[in-house]
Amino acid sequence: FFFSRFLVEESGKNEREVACFIKGPATALENLKCKIINDTSSLVVDDSEELVSNVISIECSDYEKAIPFPINIAIPFTSCFRGNYWEIVVKVTDVNFQSNYLTPISLEGYQGNHKETFVEVQIYQLGVFSVLSCLRKQTFTVPNIGLSQKLSVDSRISFYYPPETFSSPAPMQLKVQPVETSLVSTLKARHDMYHSVVSTSALVYVQHPSAQSFNSSVTITLPCPPNPEKKRQGDETEHARAISATVKRVATAYHPRSVNASVRKNGENLSDTLKLLGHRNKEEGWKVFDDVIIQNAQNGLVSFELNEHLERFVVIRFSFLLENTYLLLFAQALEEAVCSTMANVILYRKRENPYKIVVLLSASKELTCQLQNLHEEGYFGPPEPTQQFPLREGEQIHFRFRGNIFASEDGKDFGKVYRLIFHSQRKPRLELQIKEVDEFGNHSSPHYKGTAVFYKINREMITKEWEQPLPYREYQHQSPLCKLALTLPKHEKLINRPQSTKIISSDSSEALWDNLLYWLAEELAEDNTSLLALRLPVQRSVIQLIRLKCPDNLTHQIYELLCCWKKTLPRLADKQQLLSRYLRKSGRSDLSEELRFKWQNKVFT
Repeated sequence: FFFSRFLVEESGKNEREVACFIKGPATALENLKCKIINDTSSLVVDDSEELVSNVISIECSDYEKAIPFPINIAIPFTSCFRGNYWEIVVKVTDVNFQSNYLTPISLEGYQGNHKETFVEVQIYQLGVFSVLSCLRKQTFTVPNIGLSQKLSVDSRISFYYPPETFSSPAPMQLKVQPVETSLVSTLKARHDMYHSVVSTSALVYVQHPSAQSFNSSVTITLPCPPNPEKKRQGDETEHARAISATVKRVATAYHPRSVNASVRKNGENLSDTLKLLGHRNKEEGWKVFDDVIIQNAQNGLVSFELNEHLERFVVIRFSFLLENTYLLLFAQALEEAVCSTMANVILYRKRENPYKIVVLLSASKELTCQLQNLHEEGYFGPPEPTQQFPLREGEQIHFRFRGNIFASEDGKDFGKVYRLIFHSQRKPRLELQIKEVDEFGNHSSPHYKGTAVFYKINREMITKEWEQPLPYREYQHQSPLCKLALTLPKHEKLINRPQSTKIISSDSSEALWDNLLYWLAEELAEDNTSLLALRLPVQRSVIQLIRLKCPDNLTHQIYELLCCWKKTLPRLADKQQLLSRYLRKSGRSDLSEELRFKWQNKVFT
């Protein structure tokens, strides 16, 4: 047996990378061909699955020769740690989109001399392979004598099956989807009707293949965080009791009824309501089980008895009465939210070359880090990133350019539709070249103008075909998700004119101003001049935004501030005189004089 390394080129890219290592007989390896097909990644993920590798296709080039299965493959992947609830698996999908999940043999950091994290599995068929991070599945069998089972993913979650719960041994499969506190807070902030929700348990998914009915009730225990207000009020109550201990007898003697009423009122404020919501099956959807009594246990645990099978369930804690209709809506919103990630579109330009842009999808929680990385690569706005919006794993963003600007990946084929596929643990990114459609367009503006228009494509809208061509239609059937405005500087046109008719191009003055502002920013940054010290009439919110945009580069901050100030001025304003005045006010008369000299003599620095 030999290990063979497969180096392949991803479509649309010139770099070669390791797709996988395959271990098998030499005669078999000669007939295998491998390619990266990331354009199809939407077809290989479901909810609660996150793609952490390339999508690779392994085929036999000679269909007359049989492959001596099993053979081993090792696929490189990159995954961030998601806790004990998640695990790494390999998904193999055939031509008919039927999938199987393979348990890794090993997770290694090396294959030969190649250093990278690999997952190795044994395969019995060829097809499309992808490495996924997905909810860990726990399987156990309930015997006739009963079972008390704590889950390995979270030992606080337990199931107690009394003896003779089932007529025969019953296999069970469980998955636990944790619910972050911040997610509940976000849902409450978006919808006032959920304001009384305090917390929720994890979402628990149960498969009961034998479908046997319950002969007796099953006791389930799981964490559902208590009301933080309750603990705070409880601490305050204990503190108040200690303070009032010396006067309690006097108070009781003179106002016996008022003290008792006060204690009762306090107790009422501290009480919460717990409700169980669950799915019997997909057809019925979510249901509130009012007849199930949920009891508080210690350390934020709750327990209840269940006498029927539920495919999924969750416990919701709320502080005051909430109608069942709103509880059902909350459960639906919660299930959608745990399968979604808030994301932003970023479109930045290269500072040295405004005709080169990068477009990428970023999870909102990683936005600041992504912007910092782009700044280090030399990419900056405007435009600013879009507002955040929810995306599920594998959903696509299609975009095209309108107006007087269009784009190309190779500098030749302009005017196409482009696609970014969202995967929360991968960084979808496109580097494009842009140019003007009509060099004589936008004649009343010093810039060429265009718009990037983005559309969201749900997984349900994607056809199940291994060939995924990009559409050329106008997306008239749906509204844009968002838009980003773009500008390009106009070229200075060299026209031979008689000396008497020569004119000064406004474009050259704009280029001179950009040059002078960057020179001025460098000079001021050398002395660590703060943005407020310049005393420019710019709103404080603009200064805060600039600091967020360029957090670690004072030169870029000052340059952005000067550009923002210049944009607020009328076109015919004497910019040099105004800026010189602000420089004198901030104590930089030397720069004021040097600016005047450079402007009058048209000196490019």
